[in-house]
Amino acid sequence: MSDWTAEPSTLYVVATPIGNLSDLSVRAHDVLCSVTWVAAEDTRHTRKLMAHLGSAANLRSLHRGNEARTTSALIRSLRSGASGALVSDAGTPLVSDPGRWLVEAALREGIAVVPLPGPCAVVAALSVAGLDAARFVFEGFLPARAPARRRRLAELAGETRTWAVYEAPHRIRALAQDLKVELEADRQVVWVRELSKQHEQVWRGPVEELDPERIPELGEFVVVVEGAREEVGIPDETLDAFLGPLLEAGVGVRTAAALARDCLGATHKAAYARALALKR
Repeated sequence: MSDWTAEPSTLYVVATPIGNLSDLSVRAHDVLCSVTWVAAEDTRHTRKLMAHLGSAANLRSLHRGNEARTTSALIRSLRSGASGALVSDAGTPLVSDPGRWLVEAALREGIAVVPLPGPCAVVAALSVAGLDAARFVFEGFLPARAPARRRRLAELAGETRTWAVYEAPHRIRALAQDLKVELEADRQVVWVRELSKQHEQVWRGPVEELDPERIPELGEFVVVVEGAREEVGIPDETLDAFLGPLLEAGVGVRTAAALARDCLGATHKAAYARALALKR
């Protein structure tokens, strides 16, 4: 057991394991066992980690529903000399998790905010995806409702950087089906589930081989998608001549854009934007 002691009036932002408890750093262990309190998204979940560490720190609930009112109390505690740690259920806080208000408030108050780097699901997935990760886009969770999700995917289809999203198990098959509609057949996709856990699974392949019905609806998912190829632009006049008759015949914007992509070699982003403008 370390004799290290947390600094007073300091907020530590602590990355915690996304599955395997052995991934917790020694420094994170020392912080979680030394601070006055730990603010957690789900105290029931974090209590198990704290019991494993033998920590006696006070657990405070901090989630999207109570973040505004809880932040004020935690800031008062830090101003009075207490030390605190912010954790999420798993991984790095604020990466698609609550905690932003607490960190912002602490910074405004001149309170020291110290990051403890560690596990992060999207970074772990990128490291094994086999795609270009020198520049990437992280979208967090896509909209839960199908129409909004498809609109966002249509926009992402033209992104030339590798991009990644999180997805819940009960929506993963719907997302896979949408990817088959919005992306080229040979675009590479990787889905990863249960990272660092016993049933960790990684699938890689082109969109055309993506079978939604064979994806297990269990565990948390990270989906990584190859960026669009940069192609020579197609003149608006050419796009209009192709898209206009399709839209007039009742073909949907996304379908018309996909056809322009496949038949003319236009980028999906350009074709979608032009089809949307013509439809309006």
